[in-house]
Amino acid sequence: MTFSQTLDVICMGRAGVDLYGDQVGSRLEDMQSFSKYAGGCPTNIAIGTSRLGLKSALLSRVGNEHMGRFLRETLMREGVNTDALATDSERLTGLVVLGLRDRQTFPLIFYRENCADMALDSTDVNEEFIASAKALLVSGTHFSTENVDAASRLAMTYARKHNRHVVLDIDYRPVLWGLTGHDLGEQRFVPSRKVSEHIQSFLGDCTVIVGTEEEFHIAGGSEDTVSALQKVRTLTDAVLVVKLGAQGCAYFDGAIPTAIVEESIIPGFPIEVFNELGAGDAFMSGFLRGFLGGKDLKTACRYGNACGAIVVSRHGCSPASPSAEELDYFLAQGSAHFRLREDEDLNHIHWATTRKHALREIMAFAFDHRSQLVDIAGDREDVAGSIAAFKGLCLTAAIQVQDKYKNRGLGILCDGQFGEDTLAASAGRNLWVGRPIEVPGSRPLELVGGDDAGSSLRVWPEDHCIKCLVFYHPDDAEELKAAQERTVMTLFHSARKNGKELLLEIIPPKGAPRDEATVSDSLARFYDLGVKPDWWKLPAPLNAQEWDNLSEVITARDPYCRGVVMLGLDAPEDQIKQALSLAARQPVCKGFAIGRTIFGNAARAWFAGEATDEQAVMMMKESYDRLVAHWVSVRD
Repeated sequence: MTFSQTLDVICMGRAGVDLYGDQVGSRLEDMQSFSKYAGGCPTNIAIGTSRLGLKSALLSRVGNEHMGRFLRETLMREGVNTDALATDSERLTGLVVLGLRDRQTFPLIFYRENCADMALDSTDVNEEFIASAKALLVSGTHFSTENVDAASRLAMTYARKHNRHVVLDIDYRPVLWGLTGHDLGEQRFVPSRKVSEHIQSFLGDCTVIVGTEEEFHIAGGSEDTVSALQKVRTLTDAVLVVKLGAQGCAYFDGAIPTAIVEESIIPGFPIEVFNELGAGDAFMSGFLRGFLGGKDLKTACRYGNACGAIVVSRHGCSPASPSAEELDYFLAQGSAHFRLREDEDLNHIHWATTRKHALREIMAFAFDHRSQLVDIAGDREDVAGSIAAFKGLCLTAAIQVQDKYKNRGLGILCDGQFGEDTLAASAGRNLWVGRPIEVPGSRPLELVGGDDAGSSLRVWPEDHCIKCLVFYHPDDAEELKAAQERTVMTLFHSARKNGKELLLEIIPPKGAPRDEATVSDSLARFYDLGVKPDWWKLPAPLNAQEWDNLSEVITARDPYCRGVVMLGLDAPEDQIKQALSLAARQPVCKGFAIGRTIFGNAARAWFAGEATDEQAVMMMKESYDRLVAHWVSVRD
């Protein structure tokens, strides 16, 4: 029986969560905070190859708990097929705690006692699924115990039966073979005749084998690299790829020479090594992009070297993996920066092409208003509590409209001052969430929490998009402009460092002159300063010419910008619909974020005691629904 190929590669083995220490240059004992990433060699490669355009899948297990769900959701968001990712209700997802102490020291602790992925067995391996991919990738750890060994060998048997590639990442971790204590998780090599013989027993079923020199030492049973490669060659005809660190790599698709000479090395890239963890997984991702994409071995190795160079310059493994656009840019343009993480152009491409939430449009109900609602609430005894309760009703209305328009990018704008409980209630509902950071009405711009935006953002949920309103005009006094621009630049860099998207709202101040170039010139000024927000929130353009001006600036200065969302400024609904009719025909416009037009009448009635909760919700729901329906009808 033959099966159609719908996948490029199935990655089989470790699936865990990496907890990376945030403090660089410290002992792991002293690290105080950690960033959470998807981890494990095959998981990193599944994500890395997917980012590079391959159709990848992960064959493994995760626990039936929060970390397991995090892994599954991360993989799905990255475009990785999870059909063969089983949920194990009896075991926990594996964890790794690790840190960056210095350029040579990367302490790791593996929490993998009886973890979910090590319970993988032959019942998890489906012949039709294995045959659906061009290649099966297996890794060394999943031969270290009887059940995972049997499962990996069965998968290899199916792959060879259907003439698929079997790619081995030796991925030797002595601690996971029981050869070191738990405190030596970073140790890369411990000789073991038993492990060498075990690895050698399945090398004959591989078509590609990739490893560092130390990993080939364990595979070949010799601490001399050439001797180890020669031993491996007696057992397999596979292409052998040796990773040589900063030197680059070498490949052998025939006899092994008596020495690895410079002429046989595909050179690496001269960059600073910041974090070598994950570089091998990135190398494999790049190599497979070339190898499975029909490129020659030299080109595939060059892809691998480039991906490895990019990842060693960053914090984390899978999140640092480059996208196809980023890799192509790096190969074509290189970088003037020895420290790649300081290359703003490369970093922007990485950020923009690997953003966690792929949104084609936003139709947001904006109720992040603070001073306006204080005015509407009047002299009520508990103003803060009343506004908080009203924002809860706004969320209820938004959710009811969302239920009607599945997967259409509905969202909310809500503040943390009065809407803290509402923001918490919005979690996990697949709503886009924007959150203001500006002090209401401030000019020059001031930020909630003071100038240290980074500390404020540190405690925000990962998926909250920063909204910052700036009353800005190109003809403002120079001192005022400079103050506002400094604040925006600081916020932009804080947003990137904290992994938050930024929606920058530009409104010309009341009474200031405005023509078709006013807002577009403002955007151009911020681009000149290096500020590249993910979204722009702008007042309705005056006419088609202003839309053309905005489109020209954005597409020329940042083709990766998500786009413009239009604001309402309490305009009547009919006027808003007219503006949306024009906006929906502009490719650069991706939706709207409208507030008082939706909630204004309901708020005035509810705070005056003239509308019940249910009536207020119904009023807002119907108004929001009409705007969404209008946008959808024109857009589609």
